[in-house]
Parts: sequence; C-alpha cells; structure tokens
Amino acid sequence: MTAALASPARQGPDLRRLWTDAPALATLSLILILGLIPLYAAMSLDLREFQGESPWLKPVKFHYALAIYAVSLAVFARYMPAATRQGRAWRWFIGAVVFAIIAECVWLWGAASVNTASHFNTDHPVFSAIYTLMGAFAVLLTSASLVMGISIWRNRATGLHPAVQLSIALGLILTFALTVPAAGYLSAADGHFVGTPVTGAALPILGWSREVGDLRVAHFLSTHALHGLPLWGLIAARMGDARGSVTLVWGGAALYVILVAATFIQALNGLPLF
Repeated sequence: MTAALASPARQGPDLRRLWTDAPALATLSLILILGLIPLYAAMSLDLREFQGESPWLKPVKFHYALAIYAVSLAVFARYMPAATRQGRAWRWFIGAVVFAIIAECVWLWGAASVNTASHFNTDHPVFSAIYTLMGAFAVLLTSASLVMGISIWRNRATGLHPAVQLSIALGLILTFALTVPAAGYLSAADGHFVGTPVTGAALPILGWSREVGDLRVAHFLSTHALHGLPLWGLIAARMGDARGSVTLVWGGAALYVILVAATFIQALNGLPLF
C-alpha cells in the first residue's frame, strides 16, 4: 500500500515530453507566451483607454488563460492511449482546436487595435457578427478537454494511481460540461454584471465585482476544473486505499459542481462573491 500511495509523487510530469506527446499544443503555448511581448509593448505605447483601462489588457488576459489551458492539455495528453494520441483523427481535431484558439486571439487583437469591445459589442456590426463565430470556436476549443478526459478515463495503461487518473479525467470532462452552459449564458447576456456597479469596487487581479453579481466567477471556476480536481486527486490518493480515495474523488467532483452552481446562482441574484 505504501508503494501505491507514493506512486503519484513519482509520476510528476516530465515537461520534456510536451514536444513529443502534444507538439501542436506545446508550440501553441509557446506562441501565446511570446505573443505577450508585443502586447505589453502595445500597452506601454498606446495611451488610449477603453472603459477606463488599456484596450490591450483583455488580449493579455486571454493570452495567459489560453496558454495555461493549452499547456495543461499538453501535460495531460501523455495519459491518453498512444494510438489515440498519435492517430490522424486526433491530430486533425487538435489542429482545429489550435486554429480556434489562434482565431480567438486575432479577434481580440483586432478589437484592441480599433479600441472597441470584443465581447458584448452591439455597436460595431463587424465585431457583433464575429462574436457568434467566436462563440462556436470557444465551444470547439473547450471540447478538447472533453475528448481528452474520456480518452484518459478509458485508458487502462496510464500507470497512475486510480484516484489520480479519475480526478484528471473528471476534471477535464467537467471543464467542458460546466464551462459551456456558464459561458453560453454569459455570452448571451448584456454583460458579465447582474446589477449596476456604482463605485467599481472589485477584487484585485481577478477584477470580480464586490458590489453586484458577476457571472465571471462561475465561468472561472468551470474552466479551472481541470486543475482543481487533479490537485484534489493527488491529496485523495494519500488519504486512504485505492477504493476509498476514488470515492473521495467522486465526492470532490460533486462538491465542485455544487460550488460552480452556487456561485452562478449567487451572481444571477445580483450578489457579489464577497
């Protein structure tokens, strides 16, 4: 039992494998990070403001978020069956995902360059039309986590502790299952606030409103299920035998769904997280 419980610690990700297990995702992550250099340059040179902040701030945030998502998928790709990972269908699918992510970034750069909103933009007909297409691309790029999660769940040769394997699979699947409805409702709304902020008080870094409901909270938690649940899986693997730790993972996944639902309902009622 001691050896079994210690196994997750010995199976830490070898980052050198990113380029062999998921070359497209690894390359995309590098491009997104390098893309921050011209974005930060634009922020320092372009003194225009849009809604009180630099128009280049949103592309910067998305570059970070998408880079984290892409590199996370690249790390988890090693636990897919090798035949699936190396198959033509997966390569074409992940190529479409990479294209969708790049298209999202180009769209954000374009909106920033003309100092207009990329989201909820009803004043600019071109960006309003593109918004619908980008919504479809967002579903496509998020679906990569669903496909990968199912593949890892079915793989009997990951070498992982059962609780860790289950937590990775559930985290990836829930990233899709929770993000699509949360993001779908958010994109169909007039904005991410439920209510009208007066003072603009917000949480540092995250920017969530401290005055009114903010739909971004549930969206953020949804998209990070692929990080939160695997961390819980590593903890659960050390808290009991294989069967007990798997039960803990299922319980943690259920609580995570409840947390996302609670923050979503809270926002709909116009209440801030804090």
